[in-house]
Formats: sequence, C-alpha cells, structure tokens
Amino acid sequence: MRVYVPLTLPGLAQAHKAGELGPGPLTAYAVTPALREWYVSDDIEELEYAALSRAAAASLRLLAGDPEAARRRVVVAVDVPDKAAVVDPDRGLDASALGEVRIAAAVPLAKAAAVHADADDAEADVSAAAAALGAADQGDDDAQFVVDGADDHELLWYGVQEIPGLLG
Repeated sequence: MRVYVPLTLPGLAQAHKAGELGPGPLTAYAVTPALREWYVSDDIEELEYAALSRAAAASLRLLAGDPEAARRRVVVAVDVPDKAAVVDPDRGLDASALGEVRIAAAVPLAKAAAVHADADDAEADVSAAAAALGAADQGDDDAQFVVDGADDHELLWYGVQEIPGLLG
C-alpha cells in the first residue's frame, strides 16, 4: 500500500540522517474506504492524489507548529504492507481524518518511492497559510481563503536520491 507521510524539511533531514521515518507510530494518509467514499472516484491516481493532498494539509499543520522550519510542505510517499497501515476506528467518522492511517513502526527510508515538496516560490503562500491556520480552524472565512492559497501550489516530485539537494 502506498502511504503519504507528512513532514517538514527538518523532519526530512532527521529521517535522512536516521535512514528511516519514525519512530512509530506514524500518521500517514492513504486511499482508505472512507476516502474512496468521500472522493467518489474509482480512478486510483485521483484517489492517491487526494491522499497526497490530505498529507500536504497535515504537513502545513506541522509547519504551523514549528515556526523555525522552512515554509515548504513535505510529503514522503512510502510503500508499506497493507496490514501495516491501520485506520483508527475512533476517528473513522471524523471528516478531518479522511484517509488517515497509523503505522506502528518506523519505516526504512529505502521503502520511499518519492518525496513531494513545495518549490521555493511557494514559501510566501505556505507561510501565510500556516499563520492563518488557527483562525481558519475557528471558522474565519478570510483565513480559510489564505490557507487554501497554499493548495494553489502543486508539490513537486523528487526522487529519494535527491533528498540531500532538497535539504541543502
């Protein structure tokens, strides 16, 4: 199963140094039954893009909690055994948890298929979105508009071998 693990650049640096994403448990995003039902599509590429988008939103939340991190969303796509990605039954009906799965143990970075990250030109919008997240959560429509502005930037695809260049 392909899962999408939200990170920040410091988190990616730590994973690169350790050679693994972890320690567990990890929160990731995948094509779950609830995500399939919500997205209403049978196209696996569209569904995986939806899971990637959910992970990008979670990366933005990580950035909001780490003011020192570079303002770029980072998501690592990793392949894990199907049984390793478990949906939390307590959050199954929570709309904010669509596609969310838990992975109990650390995942070797060698299992990563790709890294997705914002380009440098997204930093201003991602920074503004991270700053507006709290107000958007409280129902502020203007703040939600700013948060949605980060989604105007597509995450770029990087091979795992390109991680040192992303960090440099």
